[in-house]
Amino acid sequence: MLETNEMKEKIMEMLEGDPLYAVIRDTPLEETLYNDAYLTDIIEKKFYSTPEVAAWFDITDAQLRYYIKPFEHYIFNDMTDNPTTATIIRLNLPSILKLRMILLLKDEYRVKGLKRLLGIDEKGYIIRQPAATTALTPTNELENKVDVLSNVLQQIMQTGLFHMQQHEESGAMQITLNEDCLAQNINLLSTESIQQLSDIQDRTEKLTEESKSLQKQITELKEENKKDIALKIRKRQIENELISTLRTEAIEQFSAEKIPGFSQNFSVLRSSNWKRNALLISIWPKTCPNV
Repeated sequence: MLETNEMKEKIMEMLEGDPLYAVIRDTPLEETLYNDAYLTDIIEKKFYSTPEVAAWFDITDAQLRYYIKPFEHYIFNDMTDNPTTATIIRLNLPSILKLRMILLLKDEYRVKGLKRLLGIDEKGYIIRQPAATTALTPTNELENKVDVLSNVLQQIMQTGLFHMQQHEESGAMQITLNEDCLAQNINLLSTESIQQLSDIQDRTEKLTEESKSLQKQITELKEENKKDIALKIRKRQIENELISTLRTEAIEQFSAEKIPGFSQNFSVLRSSNWKRNALLISIWPKTCPNV
């Protein structure tokens, strides 16, 4: 058997790096873990049955097995020397400590929360994570970082936007902003922006003028088409009116003369009138081109 202080140190050594132990640390549960009554009589290298362990934690054997099942790979850490069988489960001190932490945290985290803390997948296996290293950065790696930072600083200084000067009181080197260079760059950017804006305005005005010219041409074409259509319609009306007038005059003239042999003379007259009318119609466009 170990004394209380010795057992505490032993537990801390056994659980170092354990994710559940990291959660319990610096909480009231940590003292519970160290001060359980069973620790005064437990033998470190001995294995214990679930009924024995359940009695230590004031729960039933079934309840204890319920919390063992989802965390088997964590509790037993895939130990090949564990005398556990299909029906009988045996636990040594490290396994009991892990199971005890699960029981202490079960009300707060539940089974799902504990699995997330332990990195256990859906099949119950622990997803191995690479151990975090606390080793110092190798010298060559540190030198590479210094070289990179030096190159970056040199490129920044080449822009002319910063000055490197020594502080008067502390003597330390410090970087200050080159306000003159900054103002010059701002003015240059402003000039370029104004020029670009002027170019855009000129292009916009040209496009506007071209659009107006095209619109004017379209309007003129529409007006000319309207005039051509009206002229053709008017010409056709005049032709129809002229033909009707000539026909009426011929009939009236024939009726007024009352020439004997009405039928024969009417046919002759009608024939001569139609010839005259046809002649007038044929020469009409030539004699009246502007109608």
